[in-house]
Amino acid sequence: MNQNLLFKEESYKIIGCCFEVYKDKGNGFLESVYQECLRKEFESQKVPFQEKPRLSLFYKGDLLEQYYEPDFLCFDNIIVELKAVKAVTDEHRAQVINYLKSTDNKLGLLVNFGHFPKVEHERLLN
Repeated sequence: MNQNLLFKEESYKIIGCCFEVYKDKGNGFLESVYQECLRKEFESQKVPFQEKPRLSLFYKGDLLEQYYEPDFLCFDNIIVELKAVKAVTDEHRAQVINYLKSTDNKLGLLVNFGHFPKVEHERLLN
């Protein structure tokens, strides 16, 4: 196992919360249901988070009116994007990578609750 994994303990705690939600809910719900459950699990497990934080975007140094809004920002460093789809696509991965690039955060977790028989998760790095 890689001993130099970026935000190892924090990301394990986040994924553990996702497993807890999936254990209770399984698959088949809307993303918004999983988001609410995960918020409750983060609170229960004392994972520091911001839900739907507005992340500023810039173009050539100018602040844009548009912004990114990932599902969660945990531990002030880890973007968590939720999906409830049969399969994660490159577009989903690109969404998280864009969040990372525009915020200078280093780690994004893409979590898919729509997969059966278990929750899927991917670590994406900037």
